[in-house]
Amino acid sequence: MEVEEFQVSLSADAPQVEMSLPQQALWWAGKGNWERAHECVQQREGDPDCDLVHAYLRRLEGDLGNAAYWYRRAGHPVATDLLKAEWDALVEQMFPPA
Repeated sequence: MEVEEFQVSLSADAPQVEMSLPQQALWWAGKGNWERAHECVQQREGDPDCDLVHAYLRRLEGDLGNAAYWYRRAGHPVATDLLKAEWDALVEQMFPPA
C-alpha cells in the first residue's frame, strides 16, 4: 500500500487487515480515534515503529514527558514540528513507495 491508497482508505470504517500495527495506529489517529490508535501501538512495545507512533500519540495527547520517553525508545529525537506535519511524515515513512 502506498500513501495515496492509505489516504483513500481513511474513508472506510476500519483499516485494511494487511496493515501492520503502527500503520493501523496511524490510520486510527487519522480518523481521530486516539484510543484505538493507542491500543494498536501498545500491542507491540519495543518495536521501533510502534514506539515512534506511540511517541506521536503521546505528543498529540499533550503528554510531552511521556512522548519524550517513547521518542528515546524509538531512537528518534523529540519532534517539534506541527502535529499534522509529523503525522504526514510518519505516514510517508510507514508507507514507502513500492
